[in-house]
Amino acid sequence: MAPEASVTYRFALSALILVAFCLASGRSLRFGAKEHGWIAIQGLFLFSTNYILVYLSTQHLSSGLVAVAFSTVVVLNILGSAVFLGTRVRPRVVSGALLGIAGIGLVFWPELQSFDLSRTGTQGLVLCLLGTLSASIGMLTSAGNQRRGLPVIQTNAIGMAYGAAIMAGFTVLRGQTFGFDPSFAYTASLLYLAVFATVIAFWSHLTLLGRIGADRASYAAVLFPVIALGLSTAFEEFMWTASAGLGVAMVIAGNGLVLARASRRVRPGA
Repeated sequence: MAPEASVTYRFALSALILVAFCLASGRSLRFGAKEHGWIAIQGLFLFSTNYILVYLSTQHLSSGLVAVAFSTVVVLNILGSAVFLGTRVRPRVVSGALLGIAGIGLVFWPELQSFDLSRTGTQGLVLCLLGTLSASIGMLTSAGNQRRGLPVIQTNAIGMAYGAAIMAGFTVLRGQTFGFDPSFAYTASLLYLAVFATVIAFWSHLTLLGRIGADRASYAAVLFPVIALGLSTAFEEFMWTASAGLGVAMVIAGNGLVLARASRRVRPGA
């Protein structure tokens, strides 16, 4: 299966599920032209471009290197929130983000050491970083849409439809075919990705983003590899090292810094 076609199927199916949910629950899908423009931008960067760029990068990089590169989305969101949304840069959040990224680097240190800056390796790294930038732009657009009063569920439904349409056009331009693999492995994984990793995950993540800010919510990208390591330990007999253990501890500590509430100073006599 061509990666472009798989991304198209994933977001088309997710959009259909969300549209059906909106119609069944009485949620309006009517928006003006300006609002559709912002939703389309969210669909372009969050539900299509970033996925295909990261998918293509994995053809040249190991999953560990992709995890390290994508974790930089936290820094991009901190800077983007400050520039485009007027969010104050919180030193505690910056410190926690840098600590977490350093921890991810330690976890995948063996892969970083063996990374070859060959032409294909460089190409993969550039693609992954561009995909990370695209994801950041998409998250910041979602935060801006929520500030404009646009509901998460409906914007996700329409945004995913835009994303699927964009990916379908890209697939055609690339000369790829829209075949379908009817095997259980492909069909089951597509359903899992569409329902759990797209409909539910984006609904949860973007709601969290609207509540606590894009800078803090994006720390989830640093936690993803840690969860993957836990699953790998249970099912793939992953062998822990001292550097991996220290890296995970740094990620958890960084998470504490990012999510901790600022302490309130009590005035004398209060």
